[in-house]
Amino acid sequence: MINKTIGSLVPHPAVLILLWFYLIVSVQSLQTTGLLLAGFPLLSVAFALSAPRLITLLRRMRWIMLSLLLIYAYATPGEAVWLSLAQFSPTHEGLINGFQQLCRLAFTLAGLAILLSQLPRQQLIGGLYVLIYPLRYVGLSRERLAVRLALTLQYAESAILDTTGNWRTSISQMLAPAEVKLHSIELHTTPFTKHDGVVLTIGCTLLILVRL
Repeated sequence: MINKTIGSLVPHPAVLILLWFYLIVSVQSLQTTGLLLAGFPLLSVAFALSAPRLITLLRRMRWIMLSLLLIYAYATPGEAVWLSLAQFSPTHEGLINGFQQLCRLAFTLAGLAILLSQLPRQQLIGGLYVLIYPLRYVGLSRERLAVRLALTLQYAESAILDTTGNWRTSISQMLAPAEVKLHSIELHTTPFTKHDGVVLTIGCTLLILVRL
């Protein structure tokens, strides 16, 4: 069961979600200098708004980030860092590419931390509910998708915030059947305003400029 309520969040949750998507696309196009100039202020904002969440996200991704660095460092052709090791040495080009990928992932997580700090779960689901509106034309139920999404987000959030540090326990919890406690979901839907249109237009413009 889904109860629709009217909220007053500005910008609209759907706009904030789209801006985060624009961020993901944009950071893939930026090179080292632009990436650092855009990313470190973003990290600062994320740390100021939601430091515990940002630290948790980065900690959870630390092994993936390390793996990315090693893969790029050793799989990218280029000049060896330690000539004496020959093919067993990482390359300068690989380390640079690996560092760029680490930054892109870290800045994407910073944007996610900001998004989650500004949108409670109900409003996040409400924003996604608006964005999947076109799916109704192919016969899919937005209400059913919203319920599934709410359950997924609830389970994912508990897994991310779990700080046991025991990987065996984490895997067991992931494989265990989830307890369904939600009987109804409130969708906080708010009308689009001119301000939302301006914010979205600015975001689209910046994305186009970055991709050029």
